[in-house]
Amino acid sequence: GPQRRFAKVVNYGLAYGMEAYGLGQRLDIPTEEARGILDSYFAGFPMVKEFMQRTVVEAKQRGYTTTIFGRRRLITELASDNFRIRQMGERMAQNAPVQGSAADIFKLAMIDVDRALDAAGLRTRMLLTVHDELVFEVPLDEHAAAEPLIRSTMESVTELRVPLAVDVGFGPNWAEAK
Repeated sequence: GPQRRFAKVVNYGLAYGMEAYGLGQRLDIPTEEARGILDSYFAGFPMVKEFMQRTVVEAKQRGYTTTIFGRRRLITELASDNFRIRQMGERMAQNAPVQGSAADIFKLAMIDVDRALDAAGLRTRMLLTVHDELVFEVPLDEHAAAEPLIRSTMESVTELRVPLAVDVGFGPNWAEAK
């Protein structure tokens, strides 16, 4: 419902380094109200704020950020003489480890699922990605076998303190599968 959408925008907004103004724009609420939401979020999850600040400090020292798999991203903007460019670099440093780790997990999931489908001898095929979704073409007679295989393969791609959750939808086309 609307609350889920609201929460999603706030969470994604934080992962992308969104400030109160940007959040207000996305949710169509005044900037002050958006700032209140961010403040209460950080008050409720102080470790998130700490993580974001520590990430920027480390990136300034090293010149790069790393994902949970050790992939590096150089952020030369952090050393700029221009304040606005430095600020942009800080936002990049804040979101790069989260976004980059999510991208790493997603790519590994794609590789693992492709191998699992092959190993199981299924005709089900991965067609495309849409943001954080994988779209498959599944023969009707494979529905019962493909769903649990895809779900378990994706959920076990890596072990995090918070379990990876996979939602599955089926339909004659992508729009109706949601």
